[in-house]
Amino acid sequence: MTTTYLAERMNPDFGFYLKNNRLLTAQQSEWQRIEVFENTQFGRVMRIDDCFMTSERDEFYYHEPMIHLPAIAHSGVRSALVVGGGDGGSVEELLKLPGMERVVLAELDAQVIEVARAWLGEIHHGAFDDPRVEIRLGDARQFIGETEERFDQIVLDLTDPFGPATDLYTVEFYQACKRALNPGGVVSLHLGSPIHLPESMCRIAASVRAVFPIFRPYLQYVPLYGTLWCMGMASDATDPATLSAEAVDARIAERHLRDLQLYNGATHHALLAQPNFVRQLFAQPAQPLRRGDVLEEVRDPSEFPAVRITAE
Repeated sequence: MTTTYLAERMNPDFGFYLKNNRLLTAQQSEWQRIEVFENTQFGRVMRIDDCFMTSERDEFYYHEPMIHLPAIAHSGVRSALVVGGGDGGSVEELLKLPGMERVVLAELDAQVIEVARAWLGEIHHGAFDDPRVEIRLGDARQFIGETEERFDQIVLDLTDPFGPATDLYTVEFYQACKRALNPGGVVSLHLGSPIHLPESMCRIAASVRAVFPIFRPYLQYVPLYGTLWCMGMASDATDPATLSAEAVDARIAERHLRDLQLYNGATHHALLAQPNFVRQLFAQPAQPLRRGDVLEEVRDPSEFPAVRITAE
């Protein structure tokens, strides 16, 4: 019997693999190749352009910190915008927040949402059909640049910064996000890994710092990504570092947040803690990204031939 393993190359010298127990769907949209397959360790896994994106059993390692660390720091999120995030995991976490009145999901590729609807119910839990959710298809950069709407929380749940997506990691895009926030509003994003993409992480951080007076990077190991992952929160006035662990737990209780598998008062502070090597990385000068810039460290997955390992 032949066993197939799917490998993702993080850079020319580093990568990892997952066993493909069964391919459930493989589709080519206008923008990208989308696959969902079953894996004993992770359950159903979504892969886009040969990059592992999310899985049923580890999605909370990524989605809970992205949503709840900034949301708990805020006085009370009522409106939110998710850019990307077509798997529905970020939207589902936002809908847990009491008082949430409206979530806009701005996704470029409708096919990602349709694949998630069909195969990833254990991640989105029907969030796409919640009456508070509005789906906007198309270019998020144009939407944020033109919208007159204002949000308490913006979540940048994006693919990696290569090709056209790089423009969503620039000073200009963060300026547009800032204009779309209510006073005290919060933005969260991922910056990549300090392990295999340290220069890119620091340039993205420098871009956010060029726009927002408060920026707090935080770290979480994400099993599906195979490495330590850096996220960040930015605001004009809201700072998650000012909350004690006890205050975080009190807000979680007051807001009746349930079904959290990772986030609590202790992990809030653990996320914000930085190892010395990460402190040293962020202390180095870094050039903010401007529209048209390219992150040399971040390689388009198409530059790496897809790797499928078979074993008898």
